[in-house]
Amino acid sequence: MVFQASVFRVIGLFMVLAVSGCSSLFSSDEARDPEVKLLKVDVVKARLLKQDMKLRFRIDNPNDSSLWVRGLRYKVVLNDILIADGEYSDWFIVKANGHKNFSVPIRTNLWEHLKDVTRMLGKPNQPIHYRLEGKLKTGFLFGDSVRIGRDGDIIPGDLIPE
Repeated sequence: MVFQASVFRVIGLFMVLAVSGCSSLFSSDEARDPEVKLLKVDVVKARLLKQDMKLRFRIDNPNDSSLWVRGLRYKVVLNDILIADGEYSDWFIVKANGHKNFSVPIRTNLWEHLKDVTRMLGKPNQPIHYRLEGKLKTGFLFGDSVRIGRDGDIIPGDLIPE
């Protein structure tokens, strides 16, 4: 009887320690989402049938642990016209409480939308609405997604030199 009581105590102690260990895995100190900013759009080559550009991003990691980035799914829209969409699949690490800049090459074909783009550029003082949507894939084993959204207006007259 004494032996059986000691076995129950040992098993009970083991269970309490195991449960407390599991609770530390799911702590209330949730990791904060990284902040993703579009820094610049560089035109690499602009031809009649295709345009090569680079979207330059900056990721700020506010957490005390490194952040694995597994890729980016993106979509670029001008006045409700889908200009580019695709996926960037390079992996990299953003250090704890640090930042990293990265470039995403994109290719567009404005020939398909030439009539609409010409109409937009024909009114240089009228703003053109743009929207960038994306999902940043993070994590090594257990992935998470961070949504990216940026929109605004471009005035073509401000970009054309006189």
